[in-house]
Formats: sequence, C-alpha cells, structure tokens
Amino acid sequence: MSRVLVVDDHDAVRTGVALLIERMGHSVDTAGSGDDALELCAAGEFDLIVTDFRMEGLDGLQVLQMVKERWPATDVIMVTAHGSIDVAVEAMRHGAADFIEKTDLYQVLPIKIARILEQRLARHERDRLGAENEYLREEISDRFGEIVGNSAVILRVLAAVEKVGGTDSSVLLYGESGTGKELVARALHRASPRRDGPFVRVNCGALPRELVESELFGHEKGAFTNAIRQRKGKFELAEKGTIFLDEIADLPLETQVNLLRVLQEKEYDRVGGETTLQADVRVVAATNRSLMAMVADGTFREDLFYRLEVIPLHLPPLRERKEDIPLLVEHFLVKKSREINVPLRRLTPEAMRILCDYPWPGNVRELENIIERTIVLSDGETIGPADLPFDSSVESPVRDPGPIAADGAADATETPLTARLESLERDLIQRAMQQARGVKTQAAELLGIKTSALYYKLDKYGVEYAEK
Repeated sequence: MSRVLVVDDHDAVRTGVALLIERMGHSVDTAGSGDDALELCAAGEFDLIVTDFRMEGLDGLQVLQMVKERWPATDVIMVTAHGSIDVAVEAMRHGAADFIEKTDLYQVLPIKIARILEQRLARHERDRLGAENEYLREEISDRFGEIVGNSAVILRVLAAVEKVGGTDSSVLLYGESGTGKELVARALHRASPRRDGPFVRVNCGALPRELVESELFGHEKGAFTNAIRQRKGKFELAEKGTIFLDEIADLPLETQVNLLRVLQEKEYDRVGGETTLQADVRVVAATNRSLMAMVADGTFREDLFYRLEVIPLHLPPLRERKEDIPLLVEHFLVKKSREINVPLRRLTPEAMRILCDYPWPGNVRELENIIERTIVLSDGETIGPADLPFDSSVESPVRDPGPIAADGAADATETPLTARLESLERDLIQRAMQQARGVKTQAAELLGIKTSALYYKLDKYGVEYAEK
C-alpha cells in the first residue's frame, strides 16, 4: 500500500479521484489547494501526488516544482485540460512522472498509477540491493583491501586473516615476490583491535647496513656523525599499531638480537640513548626465502625465527590460483583506468586466454604492471591479443626459462643462446650488487629495473651478496 495525495480545487473531482485510488488499495489524503498540498507534504512525505494543473493560487506546475525541490523522491502525475500539450511537456520537463488529460481521467488513472507505483517499488528494491552490495563491497574492502580472488587457496588465506587478525600474535608471511604480502599484512592490521593505530612498513632489504638500528629504533642527537637531532624509529612510529617488516631475511645478525629483545621483552633503546622505551606494537614479517634454511647455515637466528613464526601464512603464487586471473584483470582494468583517467576498456576472450595461460613469474604485481602498460599503449574500446605486450602466436607468452643449476649454469634443455644470455644477466646482477654493497634498491637503479624484478632475478639465479 502506497501513500497518495490528490490535489484539486473542485470538491467533486477531488472526492471521485480519491475514492478510485482507495479502491486500488492505497492510502489517500486530499488537498483543495496547492498551499494545503505543500503543508500536508511537510507533515509527511507521499509516494505519489495526483494534482490538477489549473487551480486558484498555486497551480499544479508550481506545486510540481516545489515538491521536486523539497521531496525529489515523490512522483507526480499532472492532470491537464484536453489539448494542453504545452502544459504536459512543461510538466514532464520539470520532473512529472506522467500526465493525464482530464477527459480520460477515470479510465486511464488506475493504469498509470499502477505502472508508476510498480516502477517505484522496483526502483526502491534496486536501491536497496545496491546499498547492500555497496555495504558488502566496503566491508570486504575494509577487511581485505585490494586482495582479489575467490579461489580455494586465496579463500584459505583470507579465512586465516580473519581468525588471526584479532590476536596480537606475530605473523610470518611466506611468498614469492609480488604475491601480495603487504596487502595481507594490511588486512591483518584492519582485522585487529589496532586498526585505528598506525601501520608502518619497513623494507629491511632497502635499509643501509650502517643505519638499520637507527631506522628501526631511532637515535638520539649526537649518537653518530650527522645525527643532528633526535629521531624516532619505525617501532616508535608504529606504537599502538602494526609494524610490517618486509624482506626480514635481509636483516643483519647484529640487528636481529635487538629485534628479538623487542619481541621478548617489549622494549628497546634508541641508538645513543639511555632511556629504555616500551614497545606496544604488533609485528608482521614477510620473506620470499626459507628462513629455516638460513637458520641451518647460521645467517638467521633460530630464537628470532621462532618468535616471528608464531603464525606462519603461506601466500600462493599466481600460477597456483589461475582461476583468479579474470577477477584480477577486471579489478586492475577499473583501477588503472581511473588512475590514468582513460575510458574503461574490456578484454576480448582471446586476450583473456593469453593472460590466463601466462606463468606470471612476477605474480600479481607483474599482472598489475602489464594491465597498466596495456591500457596506456592500446587504443579502442576493447583490448585484443595484438594489444598485449606478448607474442600471442605461442601457447605461453613468455617461455619458462627452466631450472638453473646450483653453479648458475643453464639446464641442458635450454638453447645455447638462452644459457649465454642468462649467464651474462647473472654476472651483471652480481656486479651491481657488489657496486651497491648489497643495497638492493641501489642495485636495481644501476641495472635500470624495478626492485621487485631484482628480487625475482636474485632468487632465480641464486645470487647472494658477500663483502670482498
């Protein structure tokens, strides 16, 4: 049942129309003038108003305009005299849902009311579902950020995030470069009671060896050369929140001792400081290497390993959740189109097949980069195989280079040219790492590649930096 207001300054017409609408099962109020109609609207909004155009005082068009200004969700049907087409057009222009000629009033009105109220109900249902979907999207975004996928392996990760997020336990994230370890760390922060506190990210592999302690724990003025003022460290900045220690395997052994103290005693000292500070921080660490193997060869402390790996979470590479690729592609198409400010484009089925067949050694980060590059370089409304930065004539866009032997030599199944190129690339990476004294961001700059690509190649070729 809808609430309807009938407005007409003729008593007989007003009463007749009201009775007709009541027989349709709706609640009806009546008004003998435009002013009375607006007073009734102010007392309680109506779903539909049926108003005559020609009235003393405020006419129907003025009533329509005022109603649409104050109660835009209310639908209005304008009743006009026979042949008043100009009035009808003007009424529709100002937002009337429909108009009826008075000569057809009693025959046509029930049909038009039924249609308008049915459309109104459908519109409200769409709005309700839209609001629910938007709420769910925001809730998922609040909980999991940009983690996209519905494969079994990624759903297990999200379930673990939900379960672990509410605790203060240390979490160690394992996964190849580009699998989204930082996104999971942020999701753990959002799911925790610390969600209103800071989230501080530290790339341990990018910290200069001589400044690691200062970066993590801060320093006092005069603690060392160029320490011209007191500086807060990352742990102090993360107080009451979460600190994400990315590439934890690159943390020097001498710093591992102090990190262990933070995890065990919940305290630390600034470099050059005499006052012990308390650490109320949740620690999430990540690595793309085997810390257990590093413990075995003495390059990572066993006691720190067990303090960090209270909750281990393994993030799957993209090649193990290929069913998520179409969802990720759509996500990045929308995201990058907005960022670059270009019209949204769609992939053809053939282009999508190529992306799904690709092994993605750089995982989700590589897929994001490929989508952005494709959007920038392609033209037209759709993206086809020719628009992708791949050779679509082969089954896999980029051939898997195959395993690399421990001594760096190429596997026997590779072509001599491939082996020579990869050997040259390995040598260049080794030289860059030596020149940068092990600082990966600097080595990546020397090589002209992204730091993420360097991490992949270091792992691929087994390159390790050692002081000479």
